[in-house]
Amino acid sequence: MENNNDELLKTVTAKAQVWLGEGYDEATRKEVQAMLDDEDPTLLIESFYKDLEFGTGGLRGIMGAGSNRMNIYTVGAATQGLANYLKEAFKDLPEISVVVGHDVRNNSRRFAEIVANIFSANGIKAYLFDSFRPTPELSFAIRHLGCQSGVNITASHNPKEYNGYKAYWEDGAQIIAPHDTNIIDHVNRIKGVESIRFDGDKSKIQIIGRDIDEAFLKAIKGLQLSPEAVEKNKDMKIVYTPIHGTGVHLIPESLRNYGFENIIHVPEQDITSGDFPTVASPNPENPPAMAMAIAKAKEVGADLVMASDPDADRIGCVMRDANGEYVLLNGNQIVMILLNYIMTRNAELGRLTGKEYIVKTIVTTETIKSIADKNNITMYDCYTGFKWIAAVIRDNEGTNRYLGGGEESYGFLAEDFCRDKDAVSAISLMAEAAAWAKEKGMDFLTMLQNIYMTYGYSHEEGISVVRTGKSGAEEIQAMMKSFRENPQKELAGSPVVTIKDYEALTCRNVLDGTIEKMDMPTTSNVLQYFTADGTKVSIRPSGTEPKIKFYIEVHGKLESAADYDKANADALAKIELIKKHLGIA
Repeated sequence: MENNNDELLKTVTAKAQVWLGEGYDEATRKEVQAMLDDEDPTLLIESFYKDLEFGTGGLRGIMGAGSNRMNIYTVGAATQGLANYLKEAFKDLPEISVVVGHDVRNNSRRFAEIVANIFSANGIKAYLFDSFRPTPELSFAIRHLGCQSGVNITASHNPKEYNGYKAYWEDGAQIIAPHDTNIIDHVNRIKGVESIRFDGDKSKIQIIGRDIDEAFLKAIKGLQLSPEAVEKNKDMKIVYTPIHGTGVHLIPESLRNYGFENIIHVPEQDITSGDFPTVASPNPENPPAMAMAIAKAKEVGADLVMASDPDADRIGCVMRDANGEYVLLNGNQIVMILLNYIMTRNAELGRLTGKEYIVKTIVTTETIKSIADKNNITMYDCYTGFKWIAAVIRDNEGTNRYLGGGEESYGFLAEDFCRDKDAVSAISLMAEAAAWAKEKGMDFLTMLQNIYMTYGYSHEEGISVVRTGKSGAEEIQAMMKSFRENPQKELAGSPVVTIKDYEALTCRNVLDGTIEKMDMPTTSNVLQYFTADGTKVSIRPSGTEPKIKFYIEVHGKLESAADYDKANADALAKIELIKKHLGIA
């Protein structure tokens, strides 16, 4: 073992010494030298033990010097590889163009300007946003401007140490096959800093901003389904926080466009900052990130509390429970409320023709399928990530009408003029759904209870087990291997009847041993257990963070609203049992 450690240290030291060369700037050389001089080699190893991989979602990592870090050189190599592939894929076009955007994170503007410079140095026109913007607006801009690709510098809701690089194709969606592997191949061919063309051509860079904002907001306004309900409830008190992120301007403006006049801010969190000073983690699915907004709601007696994450693609929402307390909706509940609202309103307005469809991911609640089936609306299941929802939209373009799609991780997309999850439209429609419900004497709690009584009760919980660094990555691999080779036989007293393995694309009937092949666009490292009583457990390593994720969904019946608290308590007790069976309690 000691020899292995010596070899690893020898390898990373050699890699680090390359970064002391003249091709790297002085700040980088100093940072690398400090790592080499440190008696504790931990940081050196973590920074250089591998190259930060350009995966199918782009790059994401901790910022700093090193081959396994987000910095101008790893960003530069990714952009040079993407530029080389674009010139190959669109060689017959007189001009190739891209959109470059970024969030509020530290170094995001710097990285975005470097990306634009590298594209321009390669003869590619770069539309660069004048400042930070929501991720979905970049997707919209690619389509709106007729570009071939786009890059957004963002690490979404990750902690402040992280940044990321998302690559998009000409349809405005994140990249899938065959372009993903082709781009990765071109990025991997960039072997040295000397291959990266950093010197930009200013004539090839065009700054964009308010013109795209206005077009994007106008398109979102076109999604409105209940203007009369909004007019009657325009003074509804809505607390909104961007959690220091990119939603700070556009989301309140979109709410006003919809007709809402009483938008209450959380001033401390309107300050855009990559340090996210008021929260430990800028993730609206975590209760502490919503604490200031809830406090403001209690102060003013708000009807609705909503948030967006730093790049404004995920939505957080708080409802009042039966005791008047503010409680977070989970991601599944947000998607259920929005899809149920959109489907119901389309039916009420006579807009259903039989060609409508919705989309959810395989780890999102199966209750959504029950809603779609009973309303005779087609539902598609796809892999986690909005690039897969976008792929379904692309496959149905021109023949069927997209009503909406979402995933349990607080993402929703109500439109097809954008191809990534969008908190701007989701928050606007969530507020409208609340106004519509109010007209019918309901709130989000009664809406949820009605859904559960009509379509079946479900409760979901996501658990993330974090394992950082090289040893953590190996432990996550070992856990997945163990769950495959030693499958669960029962969960909370109910026998496992079906096992779906998306890496092998097999669906195994445990009762009779038969195996069917699943029809999916590619393989994915996801394992699912289904039990006789409807429980679903999904297990997958995160593609963007050092964690393995468990998604637990249990089912039951809700006969009346009076039984809601008991149903929740029973479900939570069952989930705790399942967690013990899985060894993650």
